[in-house]
Amino acid sequence: MTDYALLTEQITALTADCPWALANLANAAAALYWSMDGINWAGFYLLRQGKLVLGPFQGKTACTVIEPERGVCGAAFRQDRVMNVPDVHQFPGHIACDSASNSELVIPLHDGAGKRVAVLDIDSTGYSRFSPEDEEGLTRLARELEKRIRWEDLNCGD
Repeated sequence: MTDYALLTEQITALTADCPWALANLANAAAALYWSMDGINWAGFYLLRQGKLVLGPFQGKTACTVIEPERGVCGAAFRQDRVMNVPDVHQFPGHIACDSASNSELVIPLHDGAGKRVAVLDIDSTGYSRFSPEDEEGLTRLARELEKRIRWEDLNCGD
């Protein structure tokens, strides 16, 4: 089981003195990927011109652009809610960027004004990989990360 309090502390320390948003998201993706068991992808999609565009990640190559009305990432962004999907193959409109992914957790991210600007996306080859504890720990981590990223530097938003 992942120690999300410790992982949040690590990501907080990595981003504390770094003013560059891209570097901070890259380190956050790496920390997530290498700290969690049973995942095959961890990263970010950033809002650009009304679409979710691939940002820093760890894992196999990924979809470059996701329309907000498609897939788990699009649904989480559009509905502004965490999506914990135990079997992505049963999710209407699922986008198979990696056919090995079977479950997914997506958390919308917001700028300082509360506007949605990105999503944190984590995939697993296992079914039902993400427990309520994972969802809670990762959501707390995401809320802390929201405060540490200078979203305007990434030209996120519309």
